[in-house]
Amino acid sequence: MDKQPWFKNWFNSPYYHLLYFKRDEKEAAAFIDQVVQYLQPAPGATMLDVACGRGRHAIQLAAKGFDVTGIDLSEDSIAEALQYEAQNLHFFRHDMRLPFWINYFNYAFNFFTSFGYFNTRREHDNAIRTIAQSLQPSGTLVIDFLNVHYAEDHLVHQHEEQVNGINFFITKWFDETHFYKKIEVEDDALEVPLIYTEKVAKFSLGDFTEMFAYQGMQIQEVFGGYDFCHYDVRKSPRLIMIVKKGR
Repeated sequence: MDKQPWFKNWFNSPYYHLLYFKRDEKEAAAFIDQVVQYLQPAPGATMLDVACGRGRHAIQLAAKGFDVTGIDLSEDSIAEALQYEAQNLHFFRHDMRLPFWINYFNYAFNFFTSFGYFNTRREHDNAIRTIAQSLQPSGTLVIDFLNVHYAEDHLVHQHEEQVNGINFFITKWFDETHFYKKIEVEDDALEVPLIYTEKVAKFSLGDFTEMFAYQGMQIQEVFGGYDFCHYDVRKSPRLIMIVKKGR
């Protein structure tokens, strides 16, 4: 049996990027614009993109003149991102549970529900600690997570998608502590279908408040969508938190 965590195999798969990152780049760009407009970073501000994937958000931030570093566990994603490296854009393969640069960045970002993957609370605390330690005193984190209550109420249990002639059969469910998503991939190039199962922890605003406080950080503001709309515990699809590190 393969003992690798689910995210190591799935995030390294070309099918992961095919399924998710056919998403509208305009939406991603609009979200980055909202983030920058809200934060008003100084020119050349240092930024860390945690779980950066292939770097689509980091690339946009660097294009605005900021000094951006992206880290991700996926070898394939970082290999792709490295093609875009520049004087103010850097990428490293790194596990967010392990310390990175200390007291270095003005801002840190964790976008697109790139959290909640690990088996234990300690591992999640370690990831928050990595981010907290990477920030300078009074540094700011923006974390974009799913809204648990909305996700429960709006779960579509089964659906199919076709991308570039490849079929994805998707089944979703949840229990007391996690959301699950089984993705079955049918591709003519495969002898048998591939099956991946995502597992994401059900972290509420209260859970995050506690985890951040433990690392000397405090939530400043919460938004409910990529347009930075008001957060409603039942009606908002996202949980976007602006978090400040203590001095």
